[in-house]
Amino acid sequence: MLERLQKIIARAGVASRRRAEQLILSGQVMVNGRVILELGTKADPERDHIKVAGKLVRPAENKIYLMLHKPDGVVATLSDPEGRRSLSNLLHGVPGRVYPVGRLEYHASGLLLLTNDGELTNLVMRAHGLPQTYWLKVKGPLNPSELNMVEARTGVKLRRLKGGANPWYEATVTASSNDRLRQTLLQMTHPVEKLKRVKLSHLDLASLPAGKYRPLTEDEVRRLTRACLHASLPAQRAPRGVHHTDSGQSKRISKNREYRARG
Repeated sequence: MLERLQKIIARAGVASRRRAEQLILSGQVMVNGRVILELGTKADPERDHIKVAGKLVRPAENKIYLMLHKPDGVVATLSDPEGRRSLSNLLHGVPGRVYPVGRLEYHASGLLLLTNDGELTNLVMRAHGLPQTYWLKVKGPLNPSELNMVEARTGVKLRRLKGGANPWYEATVTASSNDRLRQTLLQMTHPVEKLKRVKLSHLDLASLPAGKYRPLTEDEVRRLTRACLHASLPAQRAPRGVHHTDSGQSKRISKNREYRARG
């Protein structure tokens, strides 16, 4: 059965679909000995000889979905040219090669999704509205006025978790609001000192120890897929002829209509 090359590569767990497209355009994909440069090219994964960067593409036998509690001081990649601890140091016993989905900084900790399912990886990466919950340790407590200012600037509400000179707060963000929140706190002289992701959509880190992983259940994978599809939908546009206005504008529009009707 003929399928688009990027889909075949993604399903085999070689790379996400977006990354597969980049590999095709850069001339690193071959089909039956011929270099492919067009994204619309199709192939039969059962009959054609497909290579990516010189390596034969083999269909993934089993899909693997893992939730890992990444510790602070671990690079969120499978290897690191600087010799720092990487994810490969934590994945002993995994029956196949998996790849991290998204990013989690070197000094950040918490929930990291890993899989060999290129289709799901592509869905998660495109789901910019997918909610993520973080615990943030910030420099100095925020007073009520500052908390209101953060919410007004970023749309993110901070909930205080622990006291102390440098307290912890909980925040639920999206891909776009995460960076905006951290920049706002920095500008307010309350920089984030520690960061831990505790939830990704409905996936909850819960009591999973640092450095350990567990497989996702089938139900968790289904729910994550649905959440990604929902988070990827474009914002609904207002029906034709309906405009979002504040109360003052609405009153002015009503008065103008009434004036025209009288005239």
